[in-house]
Amino acid sequence: MSAPKKVVLAYSGGLDTSIILKWLQTEYGCEVVTFTADLGQGEELEPARKKAEMMGASDIYIEDLREEFVRDFVFPMFRANALYEGLYLLGTSIARPLISKRLVEIAEETGADAVSHGATGKGNDQVRFELCAYSLNPEIKVIAPWREWDLGSRTKLIEFAEMHQIPIAKDKRGEAPFSVDANLLHTSSEGKMLEDPAEEAPDHILQRITRPEDAPDTPEMVEITFEKGDAVAINGEAMSPATILTELNRLGGKHGIGILDLVENRFVGMKSRGIYETPGGTILLEAHRGIEQITLDGASGHLKDSIMPRYAELIYNGFWFSPEREMMQALIDKSQEHVTGTVRLKLYKGAARTVARWSDHSLYSEAHVTFEEDMGAYDQTDAQGFIQLNALRLKLLAARNRKFKA
Repeated sequence: MSAPKKVVLAYSGGLDTSIILKWLQTEYGCEVVTFTADLGQGEELEPARKKAEMMGASDIYIEDLREEFVRDFVFPMFRANALYEGLYLLGTSIARPLISKRLVEIAEETGADAVSHGATGKGNDQVRFELCAYSLNPEIKVIAPWREWDLGSRTKLIEFAEMHQIPIAKDKRGEAPFSVDANLLHTSSEGKMLEDPAEEAPDHILQRITRPEDAPDTPEMVEITFEKGDAVAINGEAMSPATILTELNRLGGKHGIGILDLVENRFVGMKSRGIYETPGGTILLEAHRGIEQITLDGASGHLKDSIMPRYAELIYNGFWFSPEREMMQALIDKSQEHVTGTVRLKLYKGAARTVARWSDHSLYSEAHVTFEEDMGAYDQTDAQGFIQLNALRLKLLAARNRKFKA
């Protein structure tokens, strides 16, 4: 690969990406444009601007993408009730396509011929960033410093930073106790003291969720209204997508909801242990399931559930912009045309539980299901023929098996 002339760097302002900024300048002699996305990680981003200016970035982009993140990435994913390996709500995975999208767009806007990220060579994020980037611009160059440089230890990183007068926070001079990734959907903690899955994670790991044991002793009710599969209001108050997730995060965090200790299978082949906090997403998933129970017919729901693991795996592995994910999304979105109504949930001591749901689009018929007199709504004798037809294949199999068993 020829040396790039201008690179757009996904920049957090932290030590690692600050070192990458300087390394790109010294290694390639190129201009570096920094891009910092506000995805609701809860950090002040202006220091990143000042640091990028101090280090000679040729252009600096800092963008509030919270609404786009929830509207165009989180909500479509939640229409599918997506869970990776049955448990993980994909909080890190779903943020990478948006960051990659803006990296490629900024590269086009600024005339850059390459993009760069700070993901290591062991993790999933390198795959996600790069697959997404190539899906959007097959000609783009991607520079992954962690796969190229010889700064393979914390000591070497610190020495490089000191050599180039990159500010180092005092607590960065030692080994960080664990690594944190955060956005509006979740907080992920992994590495170092969390690497042994036989050891319980300490309580101080929790960034945004109260321990369930310390949550309020009184349950709290919340009502979430959906239109075509997307949440649009809380307790009758219409809100934007990011505002809804922010409020659900507050409620879930208060009541100890959404803590997951998971050993997952990374796309690159190894297992890793992470502590995930997804308070608002956990409530949203329960509520979405609740409204689907009365508005989505059984066969459609079962088909949707059958493709969900594959859909979730595509997102986890970095294939958001692939044609197969988009094809699945079209099916999922079609299923949501009548997923409109309101769900009431009870939040208490780590649990979000659906207790009521109603909709003008409901398929639920009390007249058909009642244990009382149904006034002719359902003829129970119809079930006899239904059972006999479904039993025919089983009867023939049983007769054949009995014959040869003897």
